[in-house]
Amino acid sequence: MTASKDIKINFLNTDEQERYHKHLTLKEIGYEGQLNLKNSSVLCIGAGGLGSSVLLYLAAIGIGKIGIIDNDYVEKSNLQRQIIHETNTIGNLKVDSARERIKKLNPNSELLTFAQRINPINALKIIKQFDVICDCSDNFGTRYLINDACVILKKPLVFGSVQGFEGQVSVFNLNKESPNLRDLLPESPSRNAIPSCAEYGVVGVSTGLIGILQVSEIIKIILKKGDILDGKILVFDLLNMNMKKLHLKRAQVNQPIKNLTQFKDFYCDNNCFGENNEINSIDANDFNNIYKVKPNKILLIDVRENEEFSTSAIKGSISIPLSHLNKDFDLEFIKKESLIKEVFTICKSGKRSEKASKILSKFKIKSRSIEGGIEMVKKLLSN
Repeated sequence: MTASKDIKINFLNTDEQERYHKHLTLKEIGYEGQLNLKNSSVLCIGAGGLGSSVLLYLAAIGIGKIGIIDNDYVEKSNLQRQIIHETNTIGNLKVDSARERIKKLNPNSELLTFAQRINPINALKIIKQFDVICDCSDNFGTRYLINDACVILKKPLVFGSVQGFEGQVSVFNLNKESPNLRDLLPESPSRNAIPSCAEYGVVGVSTGLIGILQVSEIIKIILKKGDILDGKILVFDLLNMNMKKLHLKRAQVNQPIKNLTQFKDFYCDNNCFGENNEINSIDANDFNNIYKVKPNKILLIDVRENEEFSTSAIKGSISIPLSHLNKDFDLEFIKKESLIKEVFTICKSGKRSEKASKILSKFKIKSRSIEGGIEMVKKLLSN
């Protein structure tokens, strides 16, 4: 299996022969199978809990081209399960953090990163570049979008989902008779009221296990070997160590999926089709001028972790870590203060503060993210 625009490679270099030695000795893989893995491309949608183990093993097994799409930043609360990231990458884009880790693990893999959220505008353009799609997202709006794009493009989709100690794995759209997500859950996610990972806890090893099982399905799809979870759903309960396999049939009555405007209410809010959603920002020099003139008319929110704030902070700023920013108490306080003060967000480099301002905008709170981060501001204030 190889993308139509890619040139098929018919040899393994010396490093690869040594690196994949244990694969080459397996009769189910061998030299030809390893070449198939090298000539294949996989897109991992999400670089979080599921995506961490998926991406590490995709690189380790020798997938030739790996795509990563995620617009999120690494937070400390991610590290309990998102093992591709590290403490020193907190505040970095997840795609950047994941790329650097993969390059250290296997420099032979070609990496394509997309620091954006998958949406109805970019989904088809991105997904069509890859042979197999792996859904590691954490909300059902995105899962429906990925599913529908894969149906339109005739791409096999490896599905994974985790909540608490439980997880599910399946393969959708392997061929024209295969079921897809809409055969499993035909109703709108808003009606099902299924919580996302952000709203529902998850034990770290659950995402690791389900991610590894997703990679196992990817290997079988590429090699065309073994019993693929096409028309089946594997359900794990790690707390009680139970496993069951359910069967899923394609529903002939489902409305055919023809385009991504057809079911737009499944996917996201009104902004996901390209409406303006830009976040206001301000450079450190301009903020410095405002701060010096009217410091009492400013609400400066430092969204770094508490330890960072205690070590170094701007006088008059308040500490609300990014992971706490959507809590009712903090939002109520910020909204009240925003009636009489200008709201600014600040972090180490400007990445977390930009995300913080995006969160505040969803709650109708206007704010500006300070470009350059706290060190730049402190330097200017000291002059």
